[in-house]
Amino acid sequence: MNPVLMIFIDGVGIGKKDYEFNPFFKYGFKSFLKIFGEIPSLENSSLTSNGFYLFPTDARLGVDGLPQSGTGQTSIFCGINAPQFVGKHFGPYPYSTTIPIINEKNIFLHYKNLNRKAFFANAYPQVFFDYINSGKSRLSVTSLSYLSARMKLNDETDVLKGSALTAEITNERWNSKLGYNLPIISPQTAAERLLSIADENDFTLYEFFLTDHIGHGRIKNEFDQIFSNIDLFLLHLIKNIPNDLTFIVCSDHGNLEDLSIKTHTLNPSLTITGGKHASKLANAITNITQFKKAISDFCL
Repeated sequence: MNPVLMIFIDGVGIGKKDYEFNPFFKYGFKSFLKIFGEIPSLENSSLTSNGFYLFPTDARLGVDGLPQSGTGQTSIFCGINAPQFVGKHFGPYPYSTTIPIINEKNIFLHYKNLNRKAFFANAYPQVFFDYINSGKSRLSVTSLSYLSARMKLNDETDVLKGSALTAEITNERWNSKLGYNLPIISPQTAAERLLSIADENDFTLYEFFLTDHIGHGRIKNEFDQIFSNIDLFLLHLIKNIPNDLTFIVCSDHGNLEDLSIKTHTLNPSLTITGGKHASKLANAITNITQFKKAISDFCL
C-alpha cells in the first residue's frame, strides 16, 4: 500500500517577494519558514529541505488569459489539458464539454476501478444536499468527480464522528453561517483527524477553497483567521507525515499571493511534496495536468 494524502488549496500561487501585497511575506507563513527556512517567491521558487520539495507548477498550460478553477481543477484531477480542450480558461465550475471527461477520468474513479480505496475527506452541510436534491447541477470539479464515481459525500454526522472535516477546518463557519452547533476544533486537531483518515485509504483528498475567497477580497473580516488556520493545519500535517505516506499540496491557479488585485494571477501555482515518493513526484510534475499520472506512476 502506498497511501497518498493530497491537500488541494484553491487559488495559491508563487508570487513576488513583496512585503506589501504578498501576504506570505507580509504576515509570515510558518509552513514555509519552519520547513524550508524561507518564503517562496518568483525570485526563488524552488525550495528543498529534509525530504520536502516546494516548486512552481504551470497553470497556464499554453492558453492565453487568467487560469480559472473549472478548467484548472479538471486538469489536476483528470490529467488533461482542460483549457486547451475548451479553448479557454473557464470557471469557477466545470465547462459543459468537460463534464463527460470528469465523469470518466477523475482520480477517484481511477482508484475505484483499480479496487483501491479513495476518499474525499470534506463534509458538506445540509444546504448543499438540499441543492443537489432539488435537481440543480452546478457542482465543483471535486464534488462532481466524487459523485460520478458513485461515492457518498460526507455530512454533519461524519464530522461529529471525526471521519470528515468541514471545508474551513475548524467547524466555526458552519456554526456562525449555517446554524450548526458543532464542537470547535483546532487546526492541529483537524490535521490529526485527516492523518487518521489517510491511514485508512489509498488516496485521500481534502479541499480548502477559502484561500481563493480571501484572495478575491471577500470575507475580509475573516482573513487573519483563515490565513492562520490553513497555515497551522499544513504545518502540523507536514511535521507529522508517517514514513509510508506520500503528501501533496497543490493548487489550480494563483490569486492569494498578490493582494494588489482581486483577480487570479498568471503566477505559477504552488506545489509541495513530502513523504515516501516526494522526490519522484517533484521530478515528474511541471504543470497541473501531471498530478494524476505522477500519482499513478509512483503511488499505485
